[in-house]
Amino acid sequence: MAVASGSRGRGQSGPQGDDYGINSECDDLAAVQAATGAKLLFGHSFGGFIALEAARRSNVFEKLAVYEPGVSIDGSVDVSWAAATQRQLARGQHLAAFITFVRGIIPQTTGKAPRWLLRLILPIAIRKRERGQKYRLLPASIREHAEVARLDNTYDSYRDITAEVLLMAGKDANATGAGPAVKRLLAVLPRATVAEFPALDHFGPEKRPKQVAEVVSEFFSEMTEP
Repeated sequence: MAVASGSRGRGQSGPQGDDYGINSECDDLAAVQAATGAKLLFGHSFGGFIALEAARRSNVFEKLAVYEPGVSIDGSVDVSWAAATQRQLARGQHLAAFITFVRGIIPQTTGKAPRWLLRLILPIAIRKRERGQKYRLLPASIREHAEVARLDNTYDSYRDITAEVLLMAGKDANATGAGPAVKRLLAVLPRATVAEFPALDHFGPEKRPKQVAEVVSEFFSEMTEP
């Protein structure tokens, strides 16, 4: 059985709580694993970060498939935008806060677009219902990014992961922080391979789930090496 790594404050999960951190995320994942007996784990972005951290702490998982895991290397996850985003949220300026967020987390691409242009584009590109969902998730996203940034350059500890790992990267691998992270992780993880998706971006698992699922399914179905 396989499980997907999520995070607190999303979907039907409970709130992050005052003591939120990677420990609580890993505790949640361990509880799901104990209840299901799952030996296979998939994670995307921050979920990939949780998957790697969980596998480092326990050897219960036999295989991990992570798509552009949100691991900070050499300050690649910068949270200098977080305080401004929180202030805008407190004032009820949800669109402004979201713009500050997207410009901050992707400085190489969206971050180069002027705010006035994003104010025009985002309401058209993202439907109202989806925008509302993203606004509600902003506080949780800020805390997630802060936790990743706190653990900047601790990825060397992933040498302890015994599971086979499939590292997946999209077309912007050389333009954003996720790409270099995949390359550095490949050099650290004892049993890892890379799958590239030249037609997909960081949100490939959401936009083209079938394409990603086919690769993950094949990896999971292969017999585990001794």
